[in-house]
Amino acid sequence: MNDEQAIPETKGVTVKLLAALDLGPEIEGMEGRQLRMRMVTIEPGGVFGPVHSHKDRPGTVYILEGTITDHRNGVATDYGPGVGWPEDRNTTHWLENRGRIPAVEISVDIVRQA
Repeated sequence: MNDEQAIPETKGVTVKLLAALDLGPEIEGMEGRQLRMRMVTIEPGGVFGPVHSHKDRPGTVYILEGTITDHRNGVATDYGPGVGWPEDRNTTHWLENRGRIPAVEISVDIVRQA
């Protein structure tokens, strides 16, 4: 499948909230924002999609187990354990697990509180 073709919807993904911190009382100008840390598990054949942007939601990811393929700008990049990547305002991507074991990542980002 080419990145420009149809990207499957999210499937085979489990997200567990590990921690969250209201940033309003911590940093001036951050009212309504939260720092959150999640564990994301993508099963073999799973997809974290469709294409999504991190504009207004910066973060970083660290891979604990397995391999996650990150698709952005028409390029697929594999990341394995001990590696991660930034998700800045210019990040528009989707993720998949092409491997045979679950891929587990820790994701930390700043989001607007619901």
